[in-house]
Amino acid sequence: MKRALALVERDMRKFFRSPALLVASLVMPLLQLIILGNAFGGNIKNVILGVVNLDRGPQSVDVLERVRAVGANARTFLPTDYDDQGAAVGDLRKGVLSGVLIIPQHYSRDLLERHQPRLALITDNTDRTVAGAVGAQMSDLVASINAPEVAPREPAQAALDVVEVYPYIDYIKYLLPGSIALAIFMTAMIGGGLLFIDDKSRGLHEGYMVTPITKWELILGFNLSGVIKAVLAGETVMVLGAIVAGVPNFFQPARLLELTLMVALTSIALIGLMFFIMARISDPLVPRAIFGVLNTLLYFPSGAFYPVAGFPRWLRLMSNCDPFTYAVHGFRTLLLKDVGITAVATDIFALTLTSAVVLAGSTLLFRRTL
Repeated sequence: MKRALALVERDMRKFFRSPALLVASLVMPLLQLIILGNAFGGNIKNVILGVVNLDRGPQSVDVLERVRAVGANARTFLPTDYDDQGAAVGDLRKGVLSGVLIIPQHYSRDLLERHQPRLALITDNTDRTVAGAVGAQMSDLVASINAPEVAPREPAQAALDVVEVYPYIDYIKYLLPGSIALAIFMTAMIGGGLLFIDDKSRGLHEGYMVTPITKWELILGFNLSGVIKAVLAGETVMVLGAIVAGVPNFFQPARLLELTLMVALTSIALIGLMFFIMARISDPLVPRAIFGVLNTLLYFPSGAFYPVAGFPRWLRLMSNCDPFTYAVHGFRTLLLKDVGITAVATDIFALTLTSAVVLAGSTLLFRRTL
């Protein structure tokens, strides 16, 4: 251990003398958390809805009042009156409007005579999120029109009451687990893989070869220094990110201990994976070329941005083999659900197994020769 720790000391000195590495490892994941966390997942508001009233009857006025009430309160859409249906649809195609509501002729008469009149909502489905939000709000509005003025004493229809187990989770909290894993991964790439290859290209490893240090001690020293850097990055982003995102009851000692364990296991797995990939590489251009691909192959299929349940079958299979998936799930469970370490036993096992496999593979692939 003494010789391995000497490698760790040298590598840590080099890391802390490179401010750019610290910035890239810590600041970039936090910036992503803040920007993407506030850019995605918010409630759709203030989209422009064109309203064409071809009826002018009293019941159509009721529809207009309900639409304007949405614009004044929920503000999902802001209604704009149009006299011509063609002009409204033309503005929809140009992107001026996000939807067009058409109240047809004889709407009031058909409603009073119970002829089931139909309102028309035309949406720009190139943006499915906005179209879905406008459609859902209009469905609620139509349901309120159809609701009886006096509710029956014994309703004959079934009803559904939705109960949420946890308080409202906004997107910045949902994104935080992925940002912690990304900070660890960036440290593994920059503070582990790139420094390892740069030392090779500069001939520093040749000095190790003339010492009595063994192959296992070299692997242990390289990985241990990388893990220390990754844990520092993960802990920093976790604490600052939890403060920014407003995670409740974050500073409970038992919870912090469980999260620190997840940070350490994730760091060991990702640092080991990086050295496993870099063990036989000598060209410094190769890691720079593959890091972007690795980020795509590991980060995006992990469920950090979008639930794994929405993936096609082949991508779910890839996600099941991705250590990022288990890191993100573990952090999300401990941060957002606060259910204890037993709930992430599968994630701990997967990360431990990954660490054992990649460390054994690194040792087998590493050559203690020039």
